[in-house]
Amino acid sequence: MVKLIPALFALLSVSAAPLPAEPEAEGQVEARACAWTCGSVCYQTTHVQAALSKGYSLQQSGDDINNYPHRYNNYEGFDFPTSGLWYEFPIMSSYRVYTGGSPGPDRIIFDSRGALDALITHTGTSSGDFVACRTG
Repeated sequence: MVKLIPALFALLSVSAAPLPAEPEAEGQVEARACAWTCGSVCYQTTHVQAALSKGYSLQQSGDDINNYPHRYNNYEGFDFPTSGLWYEFPIMSSYRVYTGGSPGPDRIIFDSRGALDALITHTGTSSGDFVACRTG
């Protein structure tokens, strides 16, 4: 039994893959890792959680970055899992949390309790409206 433990640790240390130190560049995320896809941009759960956390934190404190987050009125008529009030906050294709400047086309939608409702995008529209991003 004692001889199996060092062998087990050796097996675990060899099979563990290192995590990337920097966020992945646009387009380099494997498709199977996508929690949401907006246009051709794949967002992993960690990217979604980071944007949600920042947007909700700002909304709760009454602060904003270039008027984000702000109330989302759902003019497009999406069927969200929570009832409003909804807020929108940019989610960036660079996989960095929005800190100002151009918000890009993608948004995360959350309610006043911080629950995630959806990701939406301007990508693929000509009218300036939003369309739903795909899950998975």
